[in-house]
Parts: sequence; structure tokens; C-alpha cells
Amino acid sequence: MGEEGFFSDSSLLYHRHLPSAMTGSRPWEPPELPDPRTEPNHPLKPYHFRLHELFPGESWRDRDPVRGRRVLLGNPDVRISYVAAGRPSPLYRDACGDECVYVEAGDARVETVFGVLEVTAGDYVVLPRSTTHRWVPTGEGPLRLYAIEASGHITPARRYLSRYGQLLEHAPYCERDLRGPVGPLLHEDIAGGRNTGADGGGEPARDVEIYVRHRVGAGAGGSVLTVPTHPFDVVGWDGCLYPYALSVHDFEPLTGRIHQPPPQHQVFDGNNFVICNFVPRKVDYHPLSVPVPYYHSNVDSDEVMFYCGGDYAARKGSGIGQGSVSLHPGGHTHGPQPGAYERSIGVTEVDELAVMVDTFRPLELGEAARACDDGRYAWSWSGSGPREPGA
Repeated sequence: MGEEGFFSDSSLLYHRHLPSAMTGSRPWEPPELPDPRTEPNHPLKPYHFRLHELFPGESWRDRDPVRGRRVLLGNPDVRISYVAAGRPSPLYRDACGDECVYVEAGDARVETVFGVLEVTAGDYVVLPRSTTHRWVPTGEGPLRLYAIEASGHITPARRYLSRYGQLLEHAPYCERDLRGPVGPLLHEDIAGGRNTGADGGGEPARDVEIYVRHRVGAGAGGSVLTVPTHPFDVVGWDGCLYPYALSVHDFEPLTGRIHQPPPQHQVFDGNNFVICNFVPRKVDYHPLSVPVPYYHSNVDSDEVMFYCGGDYAARKGSGIGQGSVSLHPGGHTHGPQPGAYERSIGVTEVDELAVMVDTFRPLELGEAARACDDGRYAWSWSGSGPREPGA
């Protein structure tokens, strides 16, 4: 299993059966497939989305973490989805690119051909392209996932790496913070029986379905492949390409006497996008510092902030709270809400938790964005609603 035409990272997986064998293929389309359609942010404005409104009451109990996702934002490089789920997902692989899934709440067992990752709230789960896996919720409440689905690869921020790929000493996390899969994971070990195929051992093979996302853009969609033996038949593997988890709580923020710009908070690189996180930390300790961000215009990027813990001081008064997402598009100057500067004077530390995605191509709005838009955020700096031209 290798990236970039076997000219980059790769791993060898030792299967019991032919991993290429298949007995059927059918389209994976709406309504079984999350609606992939997006539309331009036109006319241009910032947004506030309330993600927890997407799955009211007990509706999460009948959702699974893959087919239950609802598309919030997307462009040709990356798609951001959200789900609250209570049921195990089917076997799944993303053939379009790597996935970085942030666990907002709940516990889960991520079963992969490489082995098992036990994950909980605050974990990033990075799944390389075409890794067959499934999500199994293990907690009592909803498993809330914020899925960042790339059309390429997701890696640690390049400026943290040596030319040989080692995380440098100034990086805000290190190799020991990365949790790899525990395995091997064999089907008979999790199902209480055998599905061994043509080698004569155990029961006869039963067909197994794998959901595959393999089309992006206007014709986004996928297929369901039927295979004669269960893909969890890998008895061992070796190499440098594998899924892993990283807890946001193991990210050690870099601080300074004056305000640190957003690149200091970066955790991952993607093709035409980056992922950052804002964690509890000491803030600017210059005696004349103003700890909250300055007003800024992202001329090259759209900024998406997912507020998933703590108290985000710069957004007070806007209605943003736990489970909120803000979209500040390129071409719009944004910054703290009115009064935030004054409230921040004398503050020495912040208790905030947020995941940010900056994209270098404009984002379009998915069906979930329209469903949970608060309708007011764009006017929160002026203190009034939209005015008619000439008013």
C-alpha cells in the first residue's frame, strides 16, 4: 500500500486471502450517500453554523459515523462533514484522499486492516487514503465526529519535520504522542466465528460489503464493493504508512510576549489547506499586550473554526458556543466581537478549545450549512441586520 505512485511512504500488509478479489459492485448514491452537493458562498458573507442542531433529540441513535455524515463545507481539495452517531458504521474506505476525523464527544473503537485504535473526545484520527476501516461507538452518548476529508494527503506540518521526516524539537508534539494501531485484527477475533474463504478452514466465505468514496466535485459519489472474504485478515504489516491518533491535549502550544499568529497553532498539512488547533494556554505576557486576535483579512484563504471546548473570548456576544462553526471567507476582514479587546486586558491565560481549517481555495456551502445557519452572524459586528441598498 503506497502513496504517490510508490514514490513516497508505503507499507506491506500480509493478507491471508487475495485483497483484490471481489464479486460485485453497485452505486452508493443518495439517500444512502450523504448529499455531496455544494453551492457557492454568494453573495459573500461570514457564517455561524450550529452543528448540534443537525441531530436533534435521539435521532443520533439510528445514525452511523460514515453514512450519517452531513456535508457542511467543501471545495475540490477538502470536504468538512459532521455526524452524531450511535450505531457501528459499515466497512469503509476513502479512495479520494486521507481523512482527519476529530472526535468532539464520545468513545469509539476504530477497526482497520492495520489493527485497532481506541479513541475518545479530543482525539484526531488520521486515516490514510484507501484504508479499509469501520467506526464502532463504545460510549453511552452520541459519538460526535468532525470529519475533514481530503482529496490528497494529510501529514504533520512540514515545518516541524527534518529533511528525513523526524519531528523536530521545536514541534508542539512528538512521535511518542502518536498512537498507532494495535493488532493484528482478525475477523474471527471480533465476530466470534471464521470467514476464511477458499483455504478450507472454518466456515465457507460470506460476501462482505465495503463502502468506497471515490468521486469528488460535481459528480461526487461512491460505490459499494462486495468481496468474498472479510478484509480483516491481515496477520501482520510493516512500513511507514498507517492510521494513527493524536490527542489535542498532547499538543503543546508555543506562546510569546506578543500575540502569536495562527501558524503557531498548526498541527497538520493538507493539499491547499492546513489544520490548526487552539488549546488552553498562557497568552501574551508583554505589559502592553492585547491578548485577543487583531482584525485581519485572509487574502489567500477561507477560515473555518470549530468551537469544541472551553471559552472562546474573541467571539463573546456573537451567539457562538459549544458545537458552533464559524466561516470567515477570504475577502472578508474579521476579528474579535465588539468589546472583546476591552475584556481581554489583563488576561494571562485562556481556556479554549477549537479546531481550525484554513483552505486556499474558496469553500462552498453544503446542505448541512443551510440547515444549521443561525442567520445573524454576518451582522454581529455592526449590531444590526442587513440594510437595503441606499438605506
